[in-house]
This record gives sequence, structure tokens and C-alpha cells, in this order.
Amino acid sequence: MVRRRGTRESRREEILLAALDVFAERGYTGASIASIAERVGLSQQGVLHYFPSKDRLLAEVLRLRDERNLDVLVLPGEGGAITLDTVAALVEYNAQRRGIVQSFTVLSAESVIEDHPARDFFKERYGTSRAWMAEVIRAELGDKLPADLTPEQAAPLMFAVMDGLQLQWLLAPDEIDMPGLFRAFLSLLKGAPRPS
Repeated sequence: MVRRRGTRESRREEILLAALDVFAERGYTGASIASIAERVGLSQQGVLHYFPSKDRLLAEVLRLRDERNLDVLVLPGEGGAITLDTVAALVEYNAQRRGIVQSFTVLSAESVIEDHPARDFFKERYGTSRAWMAEVIRAELGDKLPADLTPEQAAPLMFAVMDGLQLQWLLAPDEIDMPGLFRAFLSLLKGAPRPS
């Protein structure tokens, strides 16, 4: 019997995308393997064949989400480096991906609960992200920013603004111009007039 490789990989991806939707709608605690299985036309055992546990499925969903965002962050900037403009491009890209933004928002908020399976993932992700964001800010704006902020102080503010805008945009997409407001925040950080 000859096994077709593409079929297994495409089925895994189909399950991951369905899980992303279910986690976005119900959160991790409210989601079930049964509801994910139903979306892809498999039994629970069928899903568990590809992902041995709900925790493992969550880990793979988070990895997929970050992997897809990395595709945007490595857009050619200055010599391929991540810049504030590529971060702004990520915010613009996210404005076209409501489901992925919703799943990230729900899962990151849920991860503050003690013993949540994504807690370590988000703690590490935010720690690593603050470090590289501080370097991006330092490379573009130097060590002293408006209000005497340092790049290390500005980095968590960047993520607070991004995450806060995502939440408000999810609640009122017609009222919140997520990319425009993020670019306005960048102008504040740079000490420059708001872009038109």
C-alpha cells in the first residue's frame, strides 16, 4: 500500500485550522475534541490519531499561528531586518485575519489562569518578543525616547497597544482602525507628527 504524504499533511492542517476556529469561538476550556472532529468530518479518535491530546493540539495551533505571522515579519525591510514598519505591516495583515486574531486574544487571556496549558507558551513568547522589540526600537530610535522611555520600557507598551487594539477591533471593527491607530502610536513613540 502506497501512502500519499500530502494527504496526511493536508488533513493535519485542516484539523489545525478547525481547532483555531473552535478555540477562537469557545476558548481552550470550552472547546472539545468532539467539536473539532465534527468540523473536519472525523471521529474524536480520528483527530487524536493526528494529535494525541487537546494540549498537544493547542501547542500546534499556537505554533501555526506564530509561524504564519513570521511570514509577514520577514518581509524585506532594511536588509531583511525587522523594523517598526514591518511590525506595522503585521498589524495591517492581522486586520485581514479576524479568526486568527480572535483565537490569539482568547487564548492569551485564558493563559493567565494557573495551570493553563498555554501559560508557559505565552510567558516565553512575550518575554522573547519584548527583547526583540526593544532591539528593533533601539536600532531605529536610539536609547532615549519621548518621556525619557528606554527601549526596554517601550517594548511592553508596544505589545500592550497591539493587544489592546486587537481586542477593541474585535469588539467594534467598524469603529476601530487598528492599522491607523497603531501607526499613530508609532508616531508618538518617534516624537513625530501623525502620518496622514
